Amino acid sequence: MAERAAIVTGASSGIGLAIADMLGQEGYALTLAARRAEKLDAAVSGLREKGHDVHGVAANLTGEEEIRQVVSEHEQRHGRLDVLVNNAGVGFGAPVAEIQTRRLDMQLELNLRSIVIFYRECLPMLQAAAAEHRRALIINTSSISGKRGEPWLSVYSATKAGVVGWTEAMNKELGAQGIRSTALCPAFVDTPMTDFIKEHVKPEDMITSEDIAESVRMLLRLSPACQIPEIIFERPGGATL
Repeated sequence: MAERAAIVTGASSGIGLAIADMLGQEGYALTLAARRAEKLDAAVSGLREKGHDVHGVAANLTGEEEIRQVVSEHEQRHGRLDVLVNNAGVGFGAPVAEIQTRRLDMQLELNLRSIVIFYRECLPMLQAAAAEHRRALIINTSSISGKRGEPWLSVYSATKAGVVGWTEAMNKELGAQGIRSTALCPAFVDTPMTDFIKEHVKPEDMITSEDIAESVRMLLRLSPACQIPEIIFERPGGATL
């Protein structure tokens, strides 16, 4: 059994992959979850080449049973959970009059509902880790648009605001047990998800995935007496979408 273990969702690229790499550097055994099997396999192979202990589970995290499968495979393989990273997410832009119900539901299910289910399913392992060292950590990827609602990204903004509210509630509910939650609220990060804006904002002017990962490394090192409910990442000169 590993001394420390983590689950990272949306881990096949971008922020999730960078956080997974950092956790591997810190000695965590990893379970990575993402929808596209081929892309996930490539990420897992790359991390294994770096010497990390990694297992991948291809899953559509809008499905409750698939979330349970991710958690079950992690528990069978590693037997413990010290860090949960709820990073999987999706965003679609549209004016309110043109919002498609299918895309509305997908954002609600993946960006918010899946996080609630992961908490529920992972809670026993997180409580066991917290009883051992009082440093169980849950990272929830929100967005700057979860702090400042954005037009044409209204549904995405609403789901990410929900992530911030959920994180606050979980700190009040679970914090005294030694389970801390932090919502990450970045502006533009240079990932495939921001390709839609790169004709207006140069990738080199964006926050990097490694910036986000390093913030999580800092959170790992905090004493049990310190809790950071959210971190806002802005680009110099402004963070509006």
